[in-house]
Amino acid sequence: MPSRSSSRSAKGIDKLDFDDNRRAPSTTDGSDAGGLLRDSESLLSDVVEGVIERDRRRMRRQVIKYLSFVSAILSCLCAGSITAYSLYGPLFQSRLHYTQVQVNAVSTAAELAMYLPVPIFGYLCDRFSPKPLSFFSGILFGLGYLLAAVTYHHGSARGGGFPPAVMVVSFVGVGMGTSCMYLSAVTTCAKNFGRGRRKGLALAMPIAAFGLSGMWQSQIGSRLLYERSGESMGEVDVFRYFIFLAILLLVVGIIGAFALNVVDEEELIDEAVSELERSGLLEDSPFFQRSILHDNSNGYGTIDDSDTHSNPARTEDTEGEPDLRKSWRSSEEAHRKTWVLNTETRIFLLDHTMWFLAAGFFAVTGPGEAFINNLGTIVNTLYPPPSSGPPSSNSPATHVSIVALTSTLARLLTGTLTDLLAPTSSSPLLYDQPTKRFTCSRLVFLLASTILFSLGQLLLASGLIQTYPSVFPVVSALVGLGYGAVFSLTPIIVSVVWGVQNFGTNWGIVAVVPAAGAAVWGAIYAAVYDGAAGDEGNGDKPLHSSTPLDSGSCDDDF
Repeated sequence: MPSRSSSRSAKGIDKLDFDDNRRAPSTTDGSDAGGLLRDSESLLSDVVEGVIERDRRRMRRQVIKYLSFVSAILSCLCAGSITAYSLYGPLFQSRLHYTQVQVNAVSTAAELAMYLPVPIFGYLCDRFSPKPLSFFSGILFGLGYLLAAVTYHHGSARGGGFPPAVMVVSFVGVGMGTSCMYLSAVTTCAKNFGRGRRKGLALAMPIAAFGLSGMWQSQIGSRLLYERSGESMGEVDVFRYFIFLAILLLVVGIIGAFALNVVDEEELIDEAVSELERSGLLEDSPFFQRSILHDNSNGYGTIDDSDTHSNPARTEDTEGEPDLRKSWRSSEEAHRKTWVLNTETRIFLLDHTMWFLAAGFFAVTGPGEAFINNLGTIVNTLYPPPSSGPPSSNSPATHVSIVALTSTLARLLTGTLTDLLAPTSSSPLLYDQPTKRFTCSRLVFLLASTILFSLGQLLLASGLIQTYPSVFPVVSALVGLGYGAVFSLTPIIVSVVWGVQNFGTNWGIVAVVPAAGAAVWGAIYAAVYDGAAGDEGNGDKPLHSSTPLDSGSCDDDF
């Protein structure tokens, strides 16, 4: 009797009897080859579809990121309307009969409202998203400028109009709206582009756009929305100008509420957790220990989806309650994000170098804010009666534009140059960092910008401007260059040194200090101005150039 193996050898092996799960092969070689071809085509098709879907998701993220960038630029191009305050500030004196102290009280209230709540707004922007903050800014701007327009339209309080306190309240809304819109835009750019090679330029562009907003808005006010008296152009029509700003900024805030998106924010949090783990700051964290006990292989408070794929029984158990599982996961992710950001805030506040940076920021921004807010009255002191006032080439609107243009130029240059020349970060969380032959620290750029700013103040204090008013644009240009560079470099340094995942909160903390500077130097300027004017101006007339203010006794104010 022939053996079983010899009979198989004679007939050929056509089936593996020991594998019960194996599909029986086709009876013909052609059909078997066709099946293999179909399997290969199916596998290749799955791979191609996966690659296409991955590229599609990547393209979608890039489109969202750059649309958010465009929306951020638009928001910043409109958010700096308060920088045109000197355009209509003198009219509060001449039309509403405010004293210089009251005029400065309105601008100081706006400055305080713009700076003091910034840490709160930054906290909300980091914990939630920039979208609600943008919408809130549109509401604040709309209500603030509408109330200011109504107050101005009713005239002086002496004639039955609203008291100056109402104007102060309206500009509190304007100040808060400014910080909300600005912070939501800048935070979006910092988080979307802060890990790339062009992080400085990505931050400098919206900050520069913020400086341009005062320029183009003041030009619209002085050249389009002016009071018509015959064929000549009169002063800006403040009522129409405020209505225009209310509508514009409300619309821009609503646009930002839909368009400002932070892409891949989860990656920022994951990388922050990795950095904290490497630094050893997570070892004593109760949240970290609880996450390890929950699932050591899943990271910090996350769920490993591979468990459900590898365990069909678990998949069947969880399919009946997907909403509960998603809710739990969302809660864990939100808790982890809050914990990470709170830890980053604590590290930032305990870093003594941050306080030195904030102190320097205070010393520069205070005189700068006082200069910009009082450009109108400063220019008027150069042309005392019986002159007809400053020419158009030396008008307050012209100097607002000069400050805006030079500030914008400085912000763009510092952002670009620091990207090219600043030392490469050693952090593994920053991508695409090339090796540079020549480097220059961002602090060197910061010191150079403060020197330019100081030169402008010294030139104003020298008395040369009072003798030659035509040289005043040089002062405006120097102040604009130094002021703009400082306001660009400081947030860039904050994002580079302390990271972008908590940028809104960190930058909000530092951005508070200009409020104190604006209050201190604005009060000094107002007190010296009213003291020099005395009973002659009574708050309603510009100060004569023969007063001590213009002979240089107020040099420390600038």
